[in-house]
Amino acid sequence: MIPINTPLTKHFGLKTPIILAPMGSVATPELASAITAAGALGTIGAAFDATASVTLAKIQKIKTILNIAPGTPVPVAIGLIGWKLDKTEVSDDPRLHAILNEHPAAIFFAFGDDLGKYIAQVHEHDKKHGRKTFIFVQLGTVEDAVRYAPQVDCIVVQGNEAGGHGRSDAPPMFSLLQAVLSALPSGPMVVAAGGISTGAQIAALLTMGAAGVLLGTRFLFTPECPWPLAKKDALLKLDLNPTRTVRTLAYDEVGRSMGWPAKHDGRAIRNKVMDDVAAGLSLDERLARYDESAAKGEDSRLIVWAGVGAGITSEIKPAAEVVRELHEEAIQKLRSVDLFLAGGV
Repeated sequence: MIPINTPLTKHFGLKTPIILAPMGSVATPELASAITAAGALGTIGAAFDATASVTLAKIQKIKTILNIAPGTPVPVAIGLIGWKLDKTEVSDDPRLHAILNEHPAAIFFAFGDDLGKYIAQVHEHDKKHGRKTFIFVQLGTVEDAVRYAPQVDCIVVQGNEAGGHGRSDAPPMFSLLQAVLSALPSGPMVVAAGGISTGAQIAALLTMGAAGVLLGTRFLFTPECPWPLAKKDALLKLDLNPTRTVRTLAYDEVGRSMGWPAKHDGRAIRNKVMDDVAAGLSLDERLARYDESAAKGEDSRLIVWAGVGAGITSEIKPAAEVVRELHEEAIQKLRSVDLFLAGGV
């Protein structure tokens, strides 16, 4: 694999500027390890782990899979959510310092009204232990990017095309990326997220000034993704009709995962959950229908988070193969840029 050189790849020693999104139960040690082994940056989603020991066990599994020596930094990022930290860090089972003691390559923060207090804790922990933990923060507005830029190493700009959770009022990713880069000409690295499914898109974003890309939905189409076949089948049936996915809190309501900050919701595949909303059913009625459907093993109300680019992908492939194909296509497109200047087109 011919490396693509950006500030992100240079910092982490990557071959390609691709990052796995730290998606809840999806970004498992197996998927994260496959991504990292392929030359990209793997992540694990730790926000919804029941206890700190669950997260530490995930980190240990990655060390085992990748044969990482004790005391060596773990070559993955650990994803944490602000509103969940607001609960865990004042409990008898805090998470952040326990994770930092495992020397992760990076910490990834998102979805909180005051992420700064947790960013400060990372800085304090690093100072005490003589280390430097790379900090990502995922945001959906220019204002938040400017706010957090002095505190972090990388801003992840998430457009409204993204699957899963994000700002309900975020601009489209290409517009948001341009606006943040213009607002922070001397700021930290900027990574793009939201609806990215092809190497050509990655190349375009790199030429705009992104240091890398964050992909979530694209890696749902892999055997390493732990989703059941019914959810993957729903993904494979998608096309690019913009109404096939929807941003809403209705899936969190029936899935009992509410708690997101104001102006946040999630993008998922539209199904009978939304039909229930359109019919004006009360939350209790929608919960009853959702639970009954799940008990029967029906697919009509599955919660399938997915971005608008899901319809571009049509098959399940190993994560390493996905990384390689995306990278090679990006290389091909980046090489073709010179043709426009050399008059070869």
